[in-house]
Amino acid sequence: MTLPRGFKANAERRAARLRAELGIAEYGRLRVELLADHLGVRIVSADRLVALERLEELERLQAYAFSAATFEINDKAYVVTNPLRGDGRQASDVAHELSHLILEHELTEVRELNGVPFRTCRPEQEEEATALGGTLMLPRPLLLGAVRRGWGPAEIAEEFGVTEEMARFRYNTTGVAKQVGRGPSRSST
Repeated sequence: MTLPRGFKANAERRAARLRAELGIAEYGRLRVELLADHLGVRIVSADRLVALERLEELERLQAYAFSAATFEINDKAYVVTNPLRGDGRQASDVAHELSHLILEHELTEVRELNGVPFRTCRPEQEEEATALGGTLMLPRPLLLGAVRRGWGPAEIAEEFGVTEEMARFRYNTTGVAKQVGRGPSRSST
């Protein structure tokens, strides 16, 4: 699957605008809680809604079946996160869910997990939300500055509160490493 023509450039512009609205410097760390508040979205940990044991049971049944989900109740959006995930993963998950809202995606597909139906977006919308979420967390100018300082994905992840996988993905797909004269990152170092 590929993103629509111009999507990445528009995502960079949208991320820059939202970060400016939040008063975040071009090289600053985005705290997804601030973005959620700015968008009028409440973040809730799933263990406030169901017993932690049930989340652990779901994880044993199907690893990574649930990371985060967005619900609308009485015209208010809520992002429910999985407390079993690390901080970097939760930040990426929230950025992904907020991206669905920013992009005004509609829940259109019904899927079933362990006998429970739930609604989800189409695969192309999931790809768009992943791309915008990563761009919000690690916009190209921020990455360019980090790479110029000699940082790889591990340092970027640590400094900006994302997973190393997210940092590597953005590092490799934005072209900043090539622009600075470093090759793509394949390892965790």
